[in-house]
Amino acid sequence: MTVRPIPEQLPADLFGKRAQDRAVRVLDAVASARLRWTTLVNRRDLSTRIDDRRLALVVTERRIEAHDQDVVSLRLEAADGRVLPPWRPGAHLDLELPSGRLRQYSLCGDPADIRAYRVAVRRIPDGGGGSVEVHDGLPIGAPLTVRGPRNAFPFAVPGHGSPAARLHFIAGGIGITPILPMARLAQRLGIDWSMVYTGRNRETIPFLDEIAGFGDRVTIRTDDEHGLPDAAALLPGVAADTAVYCCGPVPMTSAVAAVVREMPGVELHSERFSPPPIVNGVPFEIEFASTGEVIEVAADRSALDTILQSRPDRPYSCRQGFCRTCKVRVLTGEPEHRETVLTAAEHEAGEMLVCVSRSPGGRLVLDL
Repeated sequence: MTVRPIPEQLPADLFGKRAQDRAVRVLDAVASARLRWTTLVNRRDLSTRIDDRRLALVVTERRIEAHDQDVVSLRLEAADGRVLPPWRPGAHLDLELPSGRLRQYSLCGDPADIRAYRVAVRRIPDGGGGSVEVHDGLPIGAPLTVRGPRNAFPFAVPGHGSPAARLHFIAGGIGITPILPMARLAQRLGIDWSMVYTGRNRETIPFLDEIAGFGDRVTIRTDDEHGLPDAAALLPGVAADTAVYCCGPVPMTSAVAAVVREMPGVELHSERFSPPPIVNGVPFEIEFASTGEVIEVAADRSALDTILQSRPDRPYSCRQGFCRTCKVRVLTGEPEHRETVLTAAEHEAGEMLVCVSRSPGGRLVLDL
């Protein structure tokens, strides 16, 4: 493996800054002036920093990473073996799958490996089809176009952009993928760190062999052995001057966030891999301009989910308001923008991300 040396001075994240999104700034003001918080959803720096370069790669290795056979990792390289664009822990790739689906997967390999990327995907049979396609439709030798890498979950290293003295990682199941490179870098740099890694049982947990190499820094908790963990079990020994990085199911990340809000001097950096909950939504209508069909969006459902019932071929990807795949134009009506990646000019032109944005009521006529 050809390696890229670790720089002596690491920027705080991929973009060299740690801006917080609008919703997080509000939470900061309400919760605690000393709490520092970042999240995957609606990071403003993505609006101008997204890297949309397209790379033609080849699957050079496939590995089963969990004993239940439901997690597969892919090693991706250029056909000519050239050096690939660099990335930092927390980054992901957009995979353009053969079906036309676009899906984001965290990079879980080693940033020092300059000629390959690695992603890992859990099979979700009743999901949107992307994970099944990765498992069944990308054998060794398969060509694959990717976009990126780009970073919506930046890792701020203590002493290099973070005031924290130590790190604590929390990973739930496949949420280990962005956390693994962070832990690996912390280990190389000699930073004080710990991790709690959770899953249903040991059969479902990926990368156990690699995790074992970290020794007693990692505590593995499984639901069948220990029961469902509460926030206290996920945050053992966490105190002031600690930066917490958490990735996993929404109930887990939400529980951790609620506790960390009450812990002065503790940073929380969080990524979730499912749509955010809808807060203070109201019902509204969407009209398809091309047909005149009108659909009703319930207060607790996203516009995208409702649109997909009538238009299942509509493109989408992240469901979290940052990838822009689901962008549509509003012809009539007033959208309620719940993202921060579109520019003011795009808002003025009527553009809307239907995965998170909605309407305060009434009807939106969309260019669909």
